[in-house]
Amino acid sequence: MNPTQFQQITGRYSRMSIAVLGDFCLDRYLEIDPGLAETSLETGLSVYNVVRVRAQPGGAGTVLNNLVALGIGRLVPIGFAGDDGEGFELLRAMRDLPGVAMDHFRQTPLRRTFTYCKPLVIEQGKPPRELNRLDSKNWTPTAAEVQDRLIAAIRAEAGQIDALVIMDQVDAAGTGVVTAGVLDAVGQIAAKLPQLRILADSRRGLHGYPAVCWKMNCAELGKLCGGPPPASLDEARRAAVELAGRNGRDVFVTLAEEGMLAAMPDGRACHAASLPIRGEIDIVGAGDSVTANLAAALAAGASPAEALELASAAASVVIHQLGTTGTASVRQIAETLGM
Repeated sequence: MNPTQFQQITGRYSRMSIAVLGDFCLDRYLEIDPGLAETSLETGLSVYNVVRVRAQPGGAGTVLNNLVALGIGRLVPIGFAGDDGEGFELLRAMRDLPGVAMDHFRQTPLRRTFTYCKPLVIEQGKPPRELNRLDSKNWTPTAAEVQDRLIAAIRAEAGQIDALVIMDQVDAAGTGVVTAGVLDAVGQIAAKLPQLRILADSRRGLHGYPAVCWKMNCAELGKLCGGPPPASLDEARRAAVELAGRNGRDVFVTLAEEGMLAAMPDGRACHAASLPIRGEIDIVGAGDSVTANLAAALAAGASPAEALELASAAASVVIHQLGTTGTASVRQIAETLGM
């Protein structure tokens, strides 16, 4: 990609509208000063003194954060939070983000707010060290009335957006935003609006998803193709091409240190090598930055190869941000690509 192509693609971002459908969670960081350690008089256990608390949107919210960092003009989160303190924190953090329209993000007493609570030991001159995480999740099916509101929101926005990102983050199927009923509605919209870029990612894999663009890792690719993870780049390429042909839409695969590849339904494929490591890294959020950048670039008219190049550079920026779930701006991506 040359500088002119880069500017043409990223220059469209401010005029675009993208919806993010998925499991928005609260990333709450508890920064611990080990110099203030105590022992509890009551239990005899160590006490970690928290000196700073910070919160930001996580899960689908990490995709949202990355789209904000890219300067997308209008962003529409479609999801829910619980009617609880964590939900208050999550909504406050999302409302502070520029360009985010909160019309279709609702609090409900029928769900609790999905929360990742991350204790971090902060020592001067050392990378942050994360202790055991404390998670809060839903383990019961999402109520029909909540699903109905989500489906109505997707249908209301479908004709007004340039892209839809689907981010399924929950461990137990049917307990979050991306339920079978919601996926059925997405499939109907994809069939009705074939020009709409829809990119789906799910931590449980994309089996049963409608025919939209799919983004996955190597292990998920193997499962979708009925076997183990591909053992080489050539195997991954063949499997992705087969899957794209079967699905009728583009397939994107992250391959860790081997980079990323894209496969198209017509049998073509392209590969982007991973960029060099520059010191300490933290891979949290890298996959979400890839998802956000693929969706934005493709909606802006980038080819799959151009989208891969931008997403690879964004992931390189993000993994070098320690102790947080990072993002990559257009300027940072340009610097990484030497533009």
